[in-house]
Amino acid sequence: MFDTMTGVVKPITIEKEFEKNPDISPDDIKKLREWLKTQPHLPGEHLTDVDLLVVYHCCDKSQEVSKQVLDLHFTLRTMFTQFFKDRCFDKKAEFTLNTVLCAPLPTPTLQGHRAAYFRLLDPDPRNFNLTEVARATMMVLDLWQYEEGTFTGFVIIIDMDQSVLSHVTRLDLMIVKKVLYFLQECMFTKIAGIHFMNAPNFVEKLMMLLKPFLTKKLIDMIHIHQTGSTTLYNTIPKDALPKEEGGKYKDHVTLRDEVIQRLQANSAFIKTDNKRRVNESLRPGPCPVAEEFGMQGSFKTLDID
Repeated sequence: MFDTMTGVVKPITIEKEFEKNPDISPDDIKKLREWLKTQPHLPGEHLTDVDLLVVYHCCDKSQEVSKQVLDLHFTLRTMFTQFFKDRCFDKKAEFTLNTVLCAPLPTPTLQGHRAAYFRLLDPDPRNFNLTEVARATMMVLDLWQYEEGTFTGFVIIIDMDQSVLSHVTRLDLMIVKKVLYFLQECMFTKIAGIHFMNAPNFVEKLMMLLKPFLTKKLIDMIHIHQTGSTTLYNTIPKDALPKEEGGKYKDHVTLRDEVIQRLQANSAFIKTDNKRRVNESLRPGPCPVAEEFGMQGSFKTLDID
């Protein structure tokens, strides 16, 4: 829900979440809250009971897994400064969201999951920057979950009809690794599928680039749909897609404008997230990803034949 006058999003309430998830009790959340008190490096005072319930839900209601994911999630939000440091909706984010569309879809998939639709709005590869895309789209997804809470699963739909090989060659492999690691290991929802629609003939080159950073579980969730294929509709109804894709949802320009207006109206939420970071000097044990990302190199260029 949001205020129709201001566009400010109203967060889902804990009461609503308990109603959605009758198998989760206040005592489950209390246990996580008590554990947080023993972790001085984590931003416990800035985490709501809804935050804790969302984590507990996506971790199959395991206390131990929830603790690991909470720690890793906020550790990476602190460590991945390109995406999360000094978060605000600025001109760079606005430019990015005029270049790439990230539109959460209101219609669930046929399996009951929630989906977001991604596509290029500007086909010029020179305007495509994966770091800025990750930074901006994570703001969009965070605000969406702040409003809607728990999902049974999250489906990513990437429409490649404007993609060219030059977009792939511009990818920074360290940024690819960070984005995929965050998605797979500590997002506060389970990835239920990744669908590439209108896939070009170079999509296999893209898959070769991504596979070293993907778990087998996620590889098995990737689906390639060639141009003209109808196989995507086994996952989500065609009507749920934007009008340009033959659906009955809004058109690209309307969706773009609404996403930008939504972030502008909720700039306070985005800035407040900057408080939800880790203080490594207070960590009682070793950092869980010190070896994985402690020495940060960057492979700036790709050679794809």
